[in-house]
Formats: sequence, C-alpha cells, structure tokens
Amino acid sequence: MEFAFYVHHHGSGHLMRCLAIASALKNCHITFLGSGLEAQKSLIPNSIDLIFLPMDTPNEQDHDFLDQSLEGLHYAPLNVSGQLQRVNIITSFLASHPKLLFVVDVSVEIAMLSGLCGVPAIVIRQHGLRDDLPHQICYHNAVGLLAPFDVRMAGQVPAWINEKTFYTGGLSRFATSADQSDPNKRQVAVLIGSGGTSIDHEFLNHLSGQCPGWTFHVVGNSENSNPVHNLHFHGRWNDPRPILADCCIVIGNAGHNTVMECASLNKRFIAIAEERPFKEQEEKARIIGALSLAVHLSAAEILHVNWKEILENLLTSRPNWTGFIRSDAAERAADYLINTHRSIFKHD
Repeated sequence: MEFAFYVHHHGSGHLMRCLAIASALKNCHITFLGSGLEAQKSLIPNSIDLIFLPMDTPNEQDHDFLDQSLEGLHYAPLNVSGQLQRVNIITSFLASHPKLLFVVDVSVEIAMLSGLCGVPAIVIRQHGLRDDLPHQICYHNAVGLLAPFDVRMAGQVPAWINEKTFYTGGLSRFATSADQSDPNKRQVAVLIGSGGTSIDHEFLNHLSGQCPGWTFHVVGNSENSNPVHNLHFHGRWNDPRPILADCCIVIGNAGHNTVMECASLNKRFIAIAEERPFKEQEEKARIIGALSLAVHLSAAEILHVNWKEILENLLTSRPNWTGFIRSDAAERAADYLINTHRSIFKHD
C-alpha cells in the first residue's frame, strides 16, 4: 500500500505523530513531504522516502509579493516563488503515485490541493476553534478525519465532525507509568518546546525568585547566562524521561507532544497556553483544565500570578490521566489508514 504524509514544519508534534503512525504501517511504501525535514533527517528511518519542500513564504527575490489569500483558504499569497515550486513538486509526486492515500498533518491548502488532484486525503484534526470556512470545507472534502487524542479531549465540535473522526486515543512516545517522584523534594521540570514560547529568561528568573524553596530543571533550547542556585539548565534532550521522573510537577506549553507526555507519565501539569492560530493551545489547555488534569494559564498571566501558591496547591492532589493515553494508539491509526485504503482502492 502507498501512503504519503504531509508534515507541517511548525513545532515538533507533527513529525513525531507521523513517525509513530508510519512505524505501525508494516509492509507499506511511505513518503514524507514537508519543509524543514532536512533538519530532522536523523530522526526519520531510511525506509521512509523524503521530499523536501521549499517554504511558501516570500523571500527577498519575491518583489511582487501580495499578502492576499483566496476565499476558502487560510494562506495562498500571490507571487511567491516557493509557493509555486512546492505546488509543482507536490502535484508531480501525486501524479506519479497511483493508489496513494495522502495523510495531511496539517494544512487546509495541501488537503485542498490533494482533492483537486483527485487524490484521497485523510486530515489530522487538531484542537482549537476550527469552525471557520476553510476548515469546514477541508473537513467536508476529506475522505476521513483522524484525531490523535482521546474523544474526551475533543471539545465542542459539530456532530458530523465527530462522526467522521477516528479517535486513536492519546499518542505518546512514552509508555504509561505511575508518577514515582517525591513531592517533598520540590523539583519541577520546565519544558521549552520548539514552536515558540513565552518561557524565557525573564520568566525563569521570575519563577525561581518567587519560589526559592523549589528546584527547577529546564529542558530545551535555553542557556543560563546568570547562574541561579535553584535553576538547572539541561539543554535539549531527545529523551527527557530521567529528568521528568524525578520532578513532581511539569511546567510547559500546551502543545500536543507536551500534553501527551505529561499524560503518559501521570504528571501534575501547568499548561501555559501560547498564542497560536485558531487558539489551538488555549482550547487544549482549557479542555484539560476543565477535566482537572492541569492548571491552565495564558502566556500573558505568567508574570502576574503567585507561583509559590500554585505549586503548593498542586501538591495537594494528583491528576487522573488514566485512559487518556493508549499504548496501541499508533497501531489503531495505522489500521484505520489501511482499512480506508482498502475501502477506496481495489486490492488483489
């Protein structure tokens, strides 16, 4: 069977999700298409074909660039050379791969392009307010929708979208485990993602100053220029589980990877919602906050709340993440894709 994944370049969640699902698609031919895949090449198995797409944003040679989108689309600028090149590459690829099922994670425009080429597309669902016209058209036209989370985290969506969606259950690279950390040690993990964050030096210094009795372990692309006794910078770790295991609380943004990893490790979680298109993180943080799985803060609040009080209050209870992560989520997604492929194409 032939599958292709469009992998969006913003943050790491899209690639990690696609890698997990692709690994469960046994004996299939798989291609990843995306911008920025070169930098992530070491994470991608050699068995997966890669097509590197140029960015669709204007460069200094695009003198006639017009920031104008077409009705029904989110982003379709005029006179951008990279945009024309990537469409040419994608359509050429689609034309040379019959009986292909295209998994789009995520882009309304790429899903629409797939439909225009007559190639069936599965669209990955994300959190956020997706009731705008482009998303509604995209969801209607897709042959199926796949949600890499538990249905309890779906939020309020129209019935027809729920009925069209296959919920895999929570997908995490970490196996589920009980939280064995010692709250008396007052250790906190602070996760800095790659998609843009308000968790910066100003915030970290503010946090450590408000909570001198706590120790903060910072994981991600950040360096400490002014050493502080209770701030420890670990840099970027491909597998931060050893650090997370010793921490009784995790502070991070409400990106998909971070939420799923906290769920799999049953961690007390403070979800800082960054500004994202369609209020994606804000909606996700609101949902897990309402389910008593996390404390929800907006990025605008983090310098104006009592962190010592928040941390101490968190120690008085434990979240119940049971069932939000499924160990077979990737296999369930793969089975769904294979069954969809069989329903669309004739197989010998």
